[in-house]
Order: sequence, then C-alpha cells, then structure tokens
Amino acid sequence: MKRNLSDLDATQLKGQVVLVRSDLNVPLEDGRVTDDQRIRASLPTFRLLLKGGARVVVLSHLGRPKGMTDARYSLSPVAERLSEHLGRSVRFIPEVVGAEVSAAVAEMEDGDIVLLENTRFLPGDTANDAELSAAWAGLGSIFVNDAFGTAHRAHASTSGLAEAMLAKGGQALAGLLLQRELRYLQEALADPERPFIAILGGAKISGKIDVIAALLPKVDRLLIGGAMANTFFKAIGLEVGASLVEDDRLDMARELMAEGGDRLVLPVDCVLTREIAPAVRTWNADRERVQEGDRIADIGLRTRTLYAELLADARTVVWNGPMGVFEIDAFAEGTESVADALADACDRGALGIIGGGDSAAAAVRMGVAGRISHISTGGGASLDLLSGADLPGVTSLSED
Repeated sequence: MKRNLSDLDATQLKGQVVLVRSDLNVPLEDGRVTDDQRIRASLPTFRLLLKGGARVVVLSHLGRPKGMTDARYSLSPVAERLSEHLGRSVRFIPEVVGAEVSAAVAEMEDGDIVLLENTRFLPGDTANDAELSAAWAGLGSIFVNDAFGTAHRAHASTSGLAEAMLAKGGQALAGLLLQRELRYLQEALADPERPFIAILGGAKISGKIDVIAALLPKVDRLLIGGAMANTFFKAIGLEVGASLVEDDRLDMARELMAEGGDRLVLPVDCVLTREIAPAVRTWNADRERVQEGDRIADIGLRTRTLYAELLADARTVVWNGPMGVFEIDAFAEGTESVADALADACDRGALGIIGGGDSAAAAVRMGVAGRISHISTGGGASLDLLSGADLPGVTSLSED
C-alpha cells in the first residue's frame, strides 16, 4: 500500500522543503487562465502543507512545448491564479532547475510556496532523465505526487523524482488529489455496488481495447458511443456510410461482442449528417437506415432514452469518452444527455465517476458537475487504471 500525505503528522512538515508535482496544465488565452478547475483541485494538498509550516516547491507542466522554452506555455499566469485562491503570494521562479532555483529555495521560510517554470521546457522531463530527477530531489526531503493526470507517464518530474527522493533517504508520498483519484477509481473496480454500468465513447476501439477487455467481465452493462460504435456497426454488417471506422479492428469488435453478449450495448439510432461541421443539416435515423455518404456524428434520440433508462437503476457508473463529435454543438446533445442521466443517477445515490476529458467538459457545460460523485483530472491515467495497468507515478511512491 502506498503512503499518502495524510499519513504524516503535521509536526513532520514544519520547516521541511516539500516538492509537489501538481497537474496545473490549464488552458490559457492571452496570458490568462480560462479554466482553473485543475488549480482548484490541487488546493487541498497545498493548504495542508502550508498549514503545517512546510516550504512548498511546486512543479508542473503546461501544454506541449516540446522540450524548449516557449513563452506561450509559461506557468507565470498560473502562479497569479494560485495566489488568488490561496490568499497568499506564490513566488514564480522563471527557471526549472539550477542556481536560481536553488537560491530561491534557500531563501524560503516556513509557510512559503514557490512555483517553478514549466518542467517540459527541458527535454529531460519526458525523457525521465535521472540527473534532472536527482537535481530536483536535492532541493528537499519530501516529494508529493499530486498529478494524477500524468501518473501514467514515467517522467523525471513524476516517477523519476520519486525514485531519486527515496534513493537519498527521503519520502515520496501521494497527495490528497492523487489519493482521492485512486480511491474512487480503484473502489469502483474492486467491489462495485450493482448494477455496475460502464459507458465508453470516443473515436477508436484501439485506444480503449484494454479498458473494454478489463471491464467486460465486471460490468452488468457496457454502453458504447462515439465513433467507436461505427466499427461495431460495420462488424455486424450495417452500412456506416462515410463515417469514421477502424477496418483493421472489425475482427476485434466481433470478438468483443461475442464475449460481451447482451452486456455490450450499442446505439440503436444515430444523428446523421453529410459533413462534420458547424451549421450543417442533421437528421435522426435508425442505425439500419444509414446510407452511402452519410456520416454518423452522435447517438440518436432513442439511444439517449435507452441509456438513460439503463442508468436510472445503476448503483455504480464509470464514464469515459463522448457519445459524438462533442466539439460541435449540433453533435453534443448525446454526450450532454448522458451527463444529465448520470447526474440523476448520482442524485439517487449511485456512485458516478467521469474519467476526464470531453465527458467532464459535458458535465460542466450541463451544470451538473457538482452532482457527480467524482470527476477525474486525468483522462489517460484513468483509462490506464481502469484497464488494470500500473501507473509509474504511483508505483514509484513509498510503501506503507
């Protein structure tokens, strides 16, 4: 069992330099944070550390600067927003590692917090460079990984830093956010209250084959949406027109349907169009009535009703992936209807978990996010966890 930050007594924090790997990868526009959900999710860990008198050094990535300094991906605006939420100054250090960082840490007093520049300005982060990890570990005595969104990656600022901290005799702990993510996602799989329903959407079966294979033996129903449904349609001989299909996964789709039987539920109708674009003509049709040249862009009206009825009795629900081309309003209604049905299920006492990404965005857009039991901050990490894979950012932490 991995050690958590909550396992520490507050007296063990005072005066300690604690490095925290957070996921502050938030959207920016004109140098301003446009959605601070991930910042807010990280606040409990920061507050606990600061209250205990720790000297907090925060590391995070933002965007994909490809190992080069790029002002568009600077964390400076994040430091400003974090300061607002914490009600205290968060000093921004415009370097990732080196003499300026070491000097700033040496000047810290109990209860201070600094944010270093984007870890991915250095190519060594994603390359899991051991020297870079050791340099960060040399700054303090405790490492807290609170970045669930990157826990499935073996990077220098995640698993590498944990290993380097343990190698020097320090501690590597899970933060409160990471602890919460693991508790919800692992509990959902370990002993789910039934009926247990999983909802999977998105473009490709291939991207979620491990998740489907892991969930099928455990769920009472697995509801399919998004473009991955098209591959299942074609596998059973239905016309899919010009829709996105993975032809090389047709045999896999047939195998999954044979294994799942009536537990694997496909859409019964769909929203069609001739072009995936805003402000185009759309119409609803049964899945058997798709014509050559049609494009399937969302689950249909009857499918939304069917999925809502199945969710009405659910006691545990895990959802990852949109039901249609969610980025375009005309094709977002299926995803939004599932978000609404899941919120209703949670209101009735179900445990509802959303695995980040467009599914989470739909819940926010529908105004139902506050009614969902748990919305994950990491889409890729949640998928890996649901598929039964080990997360390097977790396995590298201290054992209890």
